[in-house]
Amino acid sequence: MIRSLYTAATGMNAQELNVSVISNNLANVNTVGFKRSRPEFQDLLYQNLRLVGTLSPNGNQVPTGAQLGLGTKTSSIQKIFLQGDFTQTQNSLDMAIQGRGFFQVAQADGTTGYTRAGSFKLDNSGQIVTADGLPLEPALTIPPDAINISIDPQGSVAVTQPGAAVPTVVGTIQLATFQNEAGLNAIGFNLFVETDASGSPAVGNPGVDDRGTLQQGFVELSNVSVVEELVNLISAQRAYEVNSRTVQTSDEMLQIANQMKR
Repeated sequence: MIRSLYTAATGMNAQELNVSVISNNLANVNTVGFKRSRPEFQDLLYQNLRLVGTLSPNGNQVPTGAQLGLGTKTSSIQKIFLQGDFTQTQNSLDMAIQGRGFFQVAQADGTTGYTRAGSFKLDNSGQIVTADGLPLEPALTIPPDAINISIDPQGSVAVTQPGAAVPTVVGTIQLATFQNEAGLNAIGFNLFVETDASGSPAVGNPGVDDRGTLQQGFVELSNVSVVEELVNLISAQRAYEVNSRTVQTSDEMLQIANQMKR
């Protein structure tokens, strides 16, 4: 009887974590470049009451055993890197990646961060940076007299300057791809960092190999579906309720057992 109390408790803990993941997804429904998370669970160890293949008293082999499960646990919380919808901003420094790939930014500690959030700005030196001031890699500087900024799907950045007959190319934006995107470590601020599980980045121009292309004047929205998350929330709530009812039932059965002596 005590076994069922602990088993139900693992189910309640799992659904509590499930609700936490859903709440984070919903909180970031308007976060540019955000990728939703999905919790995954697996069953715990089993208690073997009778082993499969043992012999019965009459000498016949038992075709099935008797295993009693001991609950559930969280196996992983995976980022889902599905393409989000695009929205037009008409900002020349906003870029969305159509397909695979990440923008590269230089972090304060010298390491490289990776992001799908393509809402970029200019700092006081004309360098293209994120909203937190992290410079794009490779570094790109826009001349102070630039009249217009043009970014083609292959990442070439050109500017129009006064008196110039043709635009001047000032650099090329490069993208990074990973063998296992789900292995990236999310550190907040719309940034990911590589891990041993993700593998090393393959860096190159957009549109080359399996890298996506750039869409200037657009940003990629969060890939969170509010309807789907609300359905998952209702399901998690009901699962938590059922597990709590199991605890209540086990408690009532223990109470009945304790009253048998009276």
